[in-house]
Amino acid sequence: MWGLCKGSGSMPHRTVVDTAGAGPAFMCSCPSRKFPCKHALGLLLLWAGDEAAVRDTEALPDWAGEWVEARRKQAGQKRDRGRPDGGPGPSAGAAGTGAAGRRAEQRAERITLGAVELEQRLTDLLRGGLATAEQTGYGLWEETARRMVDAQAPGLAARVRELGAVPASGPGWPARLLEECALLHLLDAAWMGRDRLPEPLAATVRTRVGLTAPAGGPPVRDQWLVLAQYDTADGKLVTRRIWLHGRESGRTALVLSFGAGGRAPEVALPAGLMLDAELTYYPGGGRLRADVGDRFALPVPIDAPPPGIGSAEAVGAYGRALRDDPWLDSWPVTLGRVIPVPSGDTWQLADAETDSALPVDPAALSRPGLWKLVALSGGGPVTVFGECGHRGFTPLTAWADGSAETVPLIET
Repeated sequence: MWGLCKGSGSMPHRTVVDTAGAGPAFMCSCPSRKFPCKHALGLLLLWAGDEAAVRDTEALPDWAGEWVEARRKQAGQKRDRGRPDGGPGPSAGAAGTGAAGRRAEQRAERITLGAVELEQRLTDLLRGGLATAEQTGYGLWEETARRMVDAQAPGLAARVRELGAVPASGPGWPARLLEECALLHLLDAAWMGRDRLPEPLAATVRTRVGLTAPAGGPPVRDQWLVLAQYDTADGKLVTRRIWLHGRESGRTALVLSFGAGGRAPEVALPAGLMLDAELTYYPGGGRLRADVGDRFALPVPIDAPPPGIGSAEAVGAYGRALRDDPWLDSWPVTLGRVIPVPSGDTWQLADAETDSALPVDPAALSRPGLWKLVALSGGGPVTVFGECGHRGFTPLTAWADGSAETVPLIET
C-alpha cells in the first residue's frame, strides 16, 4: 500500500507499507523517529477500516516501486546467504569462498586470543580472592569487555559486563560471582576445544561467543500460537522476544527482532494470536531461535491455550535443556492448573493436583504482572506460560481456567 499524506511542509509525505514476507515493513519520507510512523499507521487503519478506501492498482509510483524492489532484493540475498552450505553463490567463484574462509579463520584466531586473555583475568581474580572484585570496581571489567570486543567476541564481552555488575547485586554476591566465573571459564574452554565437541554443542558455543549463523534446514509449517512478546533494552539497542508454540508439531520457537537508534523492532506479533506460517530454525543446542517465513493466512485469535505440564516436569525440561546449552538461563514452559500463593516474602506457583510448586523469580515480584496473575486466579487454577530457570519461574502470559482469552503479564 502506498499513499501521500499532507503535512506541515509544502510537499506531502510519501508512505509505503509492504505486508509481504516475514512481517510488515514501512517507509515514509517524514522526519519522525518513531517506527512505524503515524502516517504508516494511518494508511493501515484506513485500509483495515474500509478496503474500498484504498483502491487496487497494478502500477506503483517510481519512488514506491524502487523501495519495494530494493527490499525484496535484499530479502532474496539473505535467503541465499542462508543456504545449508553457508557459502556465497556460484557467481562468487572460488576466490570469494577462499577469502571468506580466510576471514573466518582470522576472526577465530582473534577470539581464541581473547579467550586466553580472559582466562588469565579469571585466574588473577581467583588467585587474589573474590573480595578484590568489590574493591577494584566496575572499570576493570569494562576494560576487559572492550578487549573482548576488540577480539570480535561480543558474546564474551556481554558476559564480562554481567560479571562486573555482580559485586553490587546485594548479599550473597561472592557465590553468584563464582558461579558466573565458572560458566565463563567453561565457555572459554569449550571454544578452545570446539573441534572435539558434537556439532550441535559446537554450534551453541559459536553462538555464545558471538558468531552468528543463518537459519537453515527445512521450514516447519504449523499453526503457531503467539504466547508472549516483550522488549528489553541494552543501551541504544532494543531486543524484542516473541515466543511461539506449534499446535501440531508441539515445538516452541523464539523469534528475535532488534531496534537500534531509537527505532522499535520491526517484527511485532501480539500475544493471543495464531498464525499459519513457516518457521526456519537456527542451529545450536536447544534449537529454539527461528525466523518467520511465509504466512498463509491472516492471524486469528487463539481458541485454546497450549497444553500445560506440572512444576516437576518443568524443572526436568530445564535440566534436559542444560545438557545441550550449559549457559542457558531459562527454558520456556507452560504450567497447567497452578495457583499463585504467597510463601514468606515471595510467591510460588503451586500445582492444583499435587504438592509440588515453583518459586517465582525474585525479579518478577516487583512487576505489575504478578498482581495481574493473582487477580486472574482469584485462588483458583490458571494456565501460565513463562520461563523456568535457576532463579525461579518468570510468568509471561496466563489463561483463566476454561478460558481462551490470553492475558499478557509483561508490558511490551
